[in-house]
Order: sequence, then C-alpha cells, then structure tokens
Amino acid sequence: MTSHENFQTRSKMPSKPLLSVLPVTTAAMEPNGSFRGTRENCTVDDFKRNFYPAVYLVVFVVGALGNGFSIFILLQPTKKSKSVNVFMLNLAISDLLFVCTLPFRADYYLRGSHWVFGDAACRIMSYSFYVNMYISVYFLTALSVVRFLATVCPFRFLHVTSLKTTWGLCAAIWVFIMAPSALLLSGGTTNNEKRATCLELNSSKITRLRILNHTVMVVGFVLPFFTLAICYVLIIKTLLKVKAPKSGARISHKKALVTVTVSVILFVLCFLPYHVLRTVHLTQWREGKCSERLHKAVIITMALAASNSCLDPLLYYFAGENFKQRLKAVFKRGKKEMHQSYLYMAKQTTHK
Repeated sequence: MTSHENFQTRSKMPSKPLLSVLPVTTAAMEPNGSFRGTRENCTVDDFKRNFYPAVYLVVFVVGALGNGFSIFILLQPTKKSKSVNVFMLNLAISDLLFVCTLPFRADYYLRGSHWVFGDAACRIMSYSFYVNMYISVYFLTALSVVRFLATVCPFRFLHVTSLKTTWGLCAAIWVFIMAPSALLLSGGTTNNEKRATCLELNSSKITRLRILNHTVMVVGFVLPFFTLAICYVLIIKTLLKVKAPKSGARISHKKALVTVTVSVILFVLCFLPYHVLRTVHLTQWREGKCSERLHKAVIITMALAASNSCLDPLLYYFAGENFKQRLKAVFKRGKKEMHQSYLYMAKQTTHK
C-alpha cells in the first residue's frame, strides 16, 4: 500500500467511528517502503523501480483513453436517462481523476523513491489512491444492487431506481469516502538522506495498524463482496424461474446478471488479492524480520488494485444501458462528418 507517511499523524488522533476510519486505515498500510528498522534486511527498491513505473504508465494510458471515451459516450443525449448509467458515469469520473495521478507515481519510483513535486502533491497522491479504490468498491456494489432491485422487484423498489434517488446515492458515496479520507491530507513528504520521500510506510504503531486493517477489511471489502454474492445468487435463482426464453423480463434479468458477474470478477481480480495479502503482510511482520517475497507480492496486488481503473470500461460496454447503441451512433456520426469534410475539401480543390 502507499502513503505510510500518514500513519504517525493518525496515531496521535483520537479513535474515529467505524465508518470514518475506512479509507484512513488503508492509507497507513501501503507496503511500498519497508518498515523502519527492517530496510537493511528487506529492500525492494529495485523491484519497485522496475515494476511500478511500467505498470502505472500502462494503466494511465489505457485508463485515460477508456474512461475519457466512456464519459463522452455516457454523456451523449438520450430519450430517457437510466439510473445504471448515472452510477457508471460517476465511476468513470473517479477512475479518470485517479489515473491522472499515476504519471507522478511512476516518476517517483523512476527517481529511486525521490519526490520532486512538493508536499501538497504528495498528500494528494496518498489521498487519491484510497478514495478511488473505495469509491469503486461502493459504486460497483450500489450499481449491482440497483440493477438487482430494478429487475427482480421492479415495482416494489421503483423509487430506489429513480434518477433523483440515484444522484442522491452517488453524492452520498462521494461524501462517505472523501470526507473521512481528508485525514490523509495531513501527512506529506519526509526528508530522508537528502531526498524527499513520499508514499512510504512508517510503522511506529504496528498494533494499531493491524486493528485498523481488520476494520477496513470488513467494511471496505467483505461486506460489499458478500452483498454482490447475494445479488448474484438471487438473480440466477430468479432467472431460472423465467421460462419464456425471449421475454422482456428474461432479457432484463440477463443484463442484471452481466452487471453483477463483471463486478464480482473485478472484485476477485483487483481487490481480493490486495486486501488478503495486505492483511497477511501486517500480521506476519516482526521487528527486524521481513519476507521479501511476500512484500513483492503485496506490491503486485497493489498494482492490480490500480488496474481496476482501466478495466471498468468493460463493465460499461457489456452492462451499460444503450451504451453499444450510443457508441455506434457516435461512430456513425463521426464517419458522416468525415465524409462531408472530404467532399468539402474536394469541392474547394476543384474550384481552385
């Protein structure tokens, strides 16, 4: 995990309510740097310098193009807006904002863990990673739940899937994640051997870190994941009851199944390894000892968590309402405009 510099600041603060520590606790535990006192025995700087920049730059390019274009498609005018697309639009905006910070992270590791962008930018780096991760977790969960309610119980929970309620839920998720995460902005760069370090771990209170990690594991991952699992099982159960193979209800159920299935895959691929190995890493840590293989494994899973930002567009394409139709319309309009431009240029050339 990154932004360990925030730990010392938080360890002096009074304990927070369960929900408020969610993004804060994870930020204190990012295993990019070794624990103080074990750096001589467990050094992974060369691995980070070779691994992180390449991964972050690839995620930046793919994520910026994918999410930027997805936002453009989702903002295309349509006869009737769908609540599903509202969640997807907010998720794409969060991902785009996050991937824009990755070149700074890549530069940091290319310089051998030397931060040159100032203290304020360092604080934003620590803040952005965890805000994006848990906003993604909650938007994917909310998206799956709303899709489930809209297809399995469409009339009973009609108010839940209204646009007004959807925008309210989106605003609540942004506030719920960003407000307590603002505590991450309290810690910035640290001068170490004539260089400014950022995104590094400081473990003066390892016991507190372990307790907070368990809290985050439950609130930030286990509960959303089990919610997705329940939706998945209930959607399959409902789908099996619909006997008409081409009925509108069955098509609607299949869309919900695709939404939940893609969300579960993203959870298992991007978030599950990261949370599990982070917990193992903190649990096994002892003063003066370090498992370098485990440390590198956690770094890899953190890269997987970041890659979620460039995988989310797959969800929009396969599960978005009218996303494919909007995409075709955009390409068709673009082709028509190019053809008209070509005719205009040819006409101008002829006149000359």
